[in-house]
Amino acid sequence: MHPPPLDHTASVFAGVRGASSPSRIALSVVPASLLSLATTRPPLATQRGKNMKSALLLSLLLGVTAVYAADPVVTPLMTKPLPEFPGKEVFMFTVEYPPGGFDPVHKHNAHGFIYVLEGSIVMGVKGGEPVTLTPGQTFYEGPTDIHTIGRNASQTKPAKFLVLLLKDVNAPTLIPVK
Repeated sequence: MHPPPLDHTASVFAGVRGASSPSRIALSVVPASLLSLATTRPPLATQRGKNMKSALLLSLLLGVTAVYAADPVVTPLMTKPLPEFPGKEVFMFTVEYPPGGFDPVHKHNAHGFIYVLEGSIVMGVKGGEPVTLTPGQTFYEGPTDIHTIGRNASQTKPAKFLVLLLKDVNAPTLIPVK
């Protein structure tokens, strides 16, 4: 069985209109403890007919395996039209980055207000310095900003943040930028 092609496109923001990005690949090497299992030989009499299986197992264990990094999980919380500002609405949602998770480069055409709930995230816009945020800290993206960095600062713990977007009614939430 072969892994899916590297140019496969997967949804990054499930539940968010029209958002997609290239799949993300993380490479991991098989732990040495498992490698010792592949190099332990049974008595010679039991090896007959098992050379093919042993060779396959050893090649799999010695090789590098592709592991797909999980996409961020987006949970819509509320969309509210703003009658005092015709044509505008607020969209509130949470984003949970798995360990090592990240966003593609994108923009929102909206005012974006981010509040970190759990873990630590790194955020940055084109022309600005990246910042690392922890619970209780905030970040702002303007309607013309290109969000170049959005990722979990940790490779081992998830991170979660709240987002409020002030945007045009029925406008796309996320616009990928190449």
